[in-house]
Amino acid sequence: MNQNTIEVAGPDPREKRRRLREVYIALAAVGLMGLLTWIELHFFGVESYLFLAFFNVNLILLLLVLFLVVRNVFKLVIERRRKVLGSKLRTRLVMTFIALSIVPTVLMFFIAVRFVHTSVDYWFQEQVGQSMQQALEVGQVFYASVKQGLEVRSEIALDQIRSQQYLWGGPGMSNFLENKKEIEHDLSLMGIISPSLSEQNWFADEEWETYWPEIRQSVPWDELLESPEYWTGMWPSEESGDLVVGIMPVDEARTGFLVMGQTLEPGLLSRLDGIVQGIEEYRKLETIKNPMKTALYTILGVITLLIIFGSTWFGFKLSREISAPVQALAEGTERIARGDLSVRLQDQSDDELGLLVQSFNKMARDLEKSQNSLTRANMRLASQNQELESRGRYMHAVLDNITAGVISVDHEGRITTVNKAAEYILGIDSRKVLGQYPLDLVGGEYGSLIHEVLNQLHDLPESQWQRQLDLEVKGRIVKILVNAVILRGEQGDDYGIVAVFEDITELEKMQRLAAWREVARRIAHEIKNPLTPIKLSAQRLEKKFSSSVRDPSFEQSTQLIIRQVENLQQMVREFSTFAKLPEVRPRTDSLDSLVQEVVSMFEQSHRQIGWELTIASNIPQFSFDRDAMKRVLLNIFLNAAEAIDKTGDGKVSIDLDYDAQLNRVFVQVADNGPGLSSEERARLFEPYYSSKKEGTGLGLAIAKSIVSDHGGYVRVKSNQPRGTVFVVELPVRNPESVSIA
Repeated sequence: MNQNTIEVAGPDPREKRRRLREVYIALAAVGLMGLLTWIELHFFGVESYLFLAFFNVNLILLLLVLFLVVRNVFKLVIERRRKVLGSKLRTRLVMTFIALSIVPTVLMFFIAVRFVHTSVDYWFQEQVGQSMQQALEVGQVFYASVKQGLEVRSEIALDQIRSQQYLWGGPGMSNFLENKKEIEHDLSLMGIISPSLSEQNWFADEEWETYWPEIRQSVPWDELLESPEYWTGMWPSEESGDLVVGIMPVDEARTGFLVMGQTLEPGLLSRLDGIVQGIEEYRKLETIKNPMKTALYTILGVITLLIIFGSTWFGFKLSREISAPVQALAEGTERIARGDLSVRLQDQSDDELGLLVQSFNKMARDLEKSQNSLTRANMRLASQNQELESRGRYMHAVLDNITAGVISVDHEGRITTVNKAAEYILGIDSRKVLGQYPLDLVGGEYGSLIHEVLNQLHDLPESQWQRQLDLEVKGRIVKILVNAVILRGEQGDDYGIVAVFEDITELEKMQRLAAWREVARRIAHEIKNPLTPIKLSAQRLEKKFSSSVRDPSFEQSTQLIIRQVENLQQMVREFSTFAKLPEVRPRTDSLDSLVQEVVSMFEQSHRQIGWELTIASNIPQFSFDRDAMKRVLLNIFLNAAEAIDKTGDGKVSIDLDYDAQLNRVFVQVADNGPGLSSEERARLFEPYYSSKKEGTGLGLAIAKSIVSDHGGYVRVKSNQPRGTVFVVELPVRNPESVSIA
């Protein structure tokens, strides 16, 4: 309910707190009931849970009713002493209802007590218990006679088997058992169980054949094999009747068991069990005869007190309904006097008091109208501000999640917006550049570009400035495409300039790589065909004329032709490899063993260089193409070795590490050679670019393609104080999750 609404007939907050305390008391009473149950079970040995339930529930209810009655009496006395409005009227009403209810309630109590006493004594007459016991004995005697008769028939059958000397499993045994079952019509089951517990000479009615596996599992065969005693059991069946099964060893050596089953009337066993359960329940109830009387008397007493309390509560309720509107009007008038014009009285009655409440609400509503108009205006203003803030947050989220960099400046030339992509592409920190002038942050060539942008957009406001630039960011060359336009509002207001940056470095590299692969394919195709005839012709000339031509220049010329043709063939093979790299075939393998193998090869071939290998202990096995990755490592190691050969003695450091959070393996190869310039590093992986005179420029391009096919990256950076560092980054994947090029 609204806090500005006064419930005319409802309780005040203090009354609510009192009722909450009553709930806590009720919960405590439940806990007390459980404690009493434990005490009675543990210390007094009470075994009747029904008695405990009746006794404890009635005891707790009696305590609760007593507490509520005493509480209301004290509350009424305190209200009279404080001269609370309506307390005298409430007292008269409560006393009237108590007087009107106590006489019939007490009369009803004594009549009910007499009725309970007579009824309970009638339930537990001695004749009832004797009749139930006799019925049980009749059933037990009948069952015992059936078992005894079945045992006698089993002994007779075994005597006949021994006298006729039937062989186990023979036709004589089968005919005897079958005739025995047919002659004695009440036999439903008959047969022999061998010591291995398998059925032999088995004859059973169809309806009991399906039940036999279940019956067989419940027979204590271990006991029968140890002790030659007769065993019987009974199984109920609603369709076929109850089956009594008798099992008797055929001899003292227990070389087999004779099984007989006799069918009784359906439901006999269940009725016998029902009689047993009925007697047990009757005996349990008989033990709580007197406690049951006490519990019923207690319940009647509690009901009597509940009626008296109900009358008291009804008197309180009626008095509240009469005095509550007057109290609510007084409270509402006081709150309006303090300036609270939103107060309302809530009353559903349609009498004179209800009309008075409606008049009060109309007066308060008229007073509130003027104040609400100002409140609504303030709310609209706050809503508009909130909407603007929401739009600003949305635009900020959009700028931070797009891949293009965005930088904006206001009409004064100060930087106002730098998104995350612009920070990454340009290598800047937005917190340091916001509010600054671009010309204060850069100079030289870039300063002239900023002047060019400002001048063009100032002279041609409707135009768009676009340029492709090469920037050096943190030691790498980045190619970006810049578009700049003037920001204008709906009314044509000038809000500044916005520039959008797009990193096209990788796009340009991919386009260049595709073009070079096409060139390599065509060159390899054009050169490959004539090389073999040239080489064969030179070899024939050398073979045919070497004996007749004694000029040394002839042999040198033919050898030169052959060597150059072989060099051209090697170049063609590299062209073909670059034009169409073979598919990687990843398999689970150990990268650390591959790195050790390649390092060992270079330690033997380049002894003048110091090779330092560091392998982390947590390198996992994962899927990669071992031959392809070996080619990558050979190419990178060879570049490092050749770079050091130019400067003399040096060393190469190889670090193999694994980042569990990124789930990636890193191979870092660092040399202390002469190093590379920033321009050389930017073009190092381009096809046909090489800093070596005899190089084809395809080795690192092929290496990068192989690593890319594995889903990884190859990066190059400067080593300190000199040299170059190659970093190969590979994702750790399962064999089935590696993408095939």
